[in-house]
Amino acid sequence: MALSRSTRLLALATAAASAWVISAAPAPSPGAPGVGDPYFPQLGNGGYDVRHYALDVAYDPDADRLDGRTTVTARATRNLSSFDLDLQKLEVASVEVNGRPADFTRSGDEIKITPKSHLRKGRTFDVTVVYGGVPEALSGPIVFGSDYGWMKTKDGVFVACEPNAASTWFPSSDHPSDKAAFDIRIKAPKGLTGVSNGRLVSTRDEGSDTVSHWRETKPMATYLATATIGKFDVRTGKTPGGIPVYVAIDPTLQNTGQVDVYGLTSEITDYWATVFGPYPFEETGAIVDDMPQAGFSLETQTKPIYSAVRSENTIAHELAHQWFGDSVSVAEWKDIWLNEGFATYASWLWNEHKGRGSAHDAFLAAYNRYPAGDTFWTTVVADPQRDTMFANAVYQRGAMALQALRERIGDKAFFELLPAWTKQNRYGNAEIDDFVDLAEEISGKSLDGLFETWIYEPSKPGSPSAGVR
Repeated sequence: MALSRSTRLLALATAAASAWVISAAPAPSPGAPGVGDPYFPQLGNGGYDVRHYALDVAYDPDADRLDGRTTVTARATRNLSSFDLDLQKLEVASVEVNGRPADFTRSGDEIKITPKSHLRKGRTFDVTVVYGGVPEALSGPIVFGSDYGWMKTKDGVFVACEPNAASTWFPSSDHPSDKAAFDIRIKAPKGLTGVSNGRLVSTRDEGSDTVSHWRETKPMATYLATATIGKFDVRTGKTPGGIPVYVAIDPTLQNTGQVDVYGLTSEITDYWATVFGPYPFEETGAIVDDMPQAGFSLETQTKPIYSAVRSENTIAHELAHQWFGDSVSVAEWKDIWLNEGFATYASWLWNEHKGRGSAHDAFLAAYNRYPAGDTFWTTVVADPQRDTMFANAVYQRGAMALQALRERIGDKAFFELLPAWTKQNRYGNAEIDDFVDLAEEISGKSLDGLFETWIYEPSKPGSPSAGVR
C-alpha cells in the first residue's frame, strides 16, 4: 500500500529528528579517576553510580593470601569510553564488562577499564574483576597512628577500613558518596568463621573450606564493609524490641571483661531507636576480635567491630554510628563531625539515660579539661584536615557543639531534630550546612553564630555559654 505524502513527510521528519538527537548526544569520554574529595581526591570514581557489589573472597591465613572475584553493578551517569575502579596493591588477573573481556591498565591505585563498546548514559552495566595477592594494611597518622584495613590476626583477619582502606581488599568506587548494596561471600578454612555485614544468607562446606554468604540490602559506604575471619563464639537472637542480633566474640576474650556485649548491644540499639528514629538496618550486632594493636573500634554497618573488649560507652558510640555515619553518611570527609561528634554526644546521652551524670556535666568537664591555646582548640572541627580528621577535638568539641545547640534551642526542639535528621537523610549523604539548615528550621532560631563558635573558630570559646544565650 502506497504511503500518503503527509505520512512520508512525517517519517522523514522523524528520521531527521532521530539523527539530530544521535549526533547531538555527547561523545563518549573517560570517567574521572576520583570524585575530587579534598582529603582523598583520587578515591571514588566519576561517570557512574554503583548499585551493587558481589564480592567473593577466599582467604588462606597460612599464606596470608587473598583471592577475589568482585562484580560491580553500576549505572552510567554519562556516555563512557572508559572508567576507573580503586584497588590498592593487589594484582589483577582479568576484567570483564557485561561478560566480555575488557582492556585495563594500572596506574598507582587505579584500574582504568576500557570496554569493547562504550557505555551509554543511563544504562546499567556489570564489571567483573578477578584479582589476588597478599593484602597490605595501611598506616600513617590518619587513624590514631594505627594500622587499619586488612589486618592479619593470630587466627584470621580483622577488617576495619575507615577511611580509605576498602580498596585494599576489593575493587570499588571507594568513597562514601557512592553507596551500594552488597553480597559478600567469604571462603575460609573449616573451623574459622567469616563475619560480614547484613544478614547471613547461607553457610556451606566446600572441600576443606567453609563459605559464608552475607547480604546487606541497604546502601552502604565501602569503608563500612568487613570480611573479618577467625575463631568466634556466635550468639544470635533478637533485641527486646524485635531487631535481629548477631554477636561474634573471640573465645579468648569471652570472659576477660565485665562488658556484656550481647546484652548491651540489644539494650542500646533499642534505646537509640527511641531517640534517633527507627533502627535503619535489618540486623544489629558486634564482632569482638583479639586485635588490641589496632587501637580502635569501627562502626562497620550492622555489626561494629571491636579490637578486644571495649567499654559500655564504646558500644553506645559505635551503635549510634549506625544512624550517624552509616545510614546518614558524609558527602565529603571534611564533614566527619557529622559522624564522630554525634556518636560521642550519644555516649553522653547514654550516661545521662543511665543516671551517671548529665550531658551538661560532660560538656563542662570537656570545656575545663583543655586550657586556651591547647591544640585541642586550634583544630577546626568543621574541616579538620586529612591527617587530623580523627583528632580528639572532632569527637569531644564536636559533642560540645551539640550540647551547646541543645541548650540554645531547648530539649523539645533538640530531640525533634535528631530523628528528623536521620529520617531526612536516611541511606543518603549529607553536609554540615544541611544540618544547620534543619536545626534552624525546626527551632526557628538563627544558629550561625553558635556553630561558628563551636565548630569553625580555631580557639577556645570565652565561656561554656558562648553562643548559647
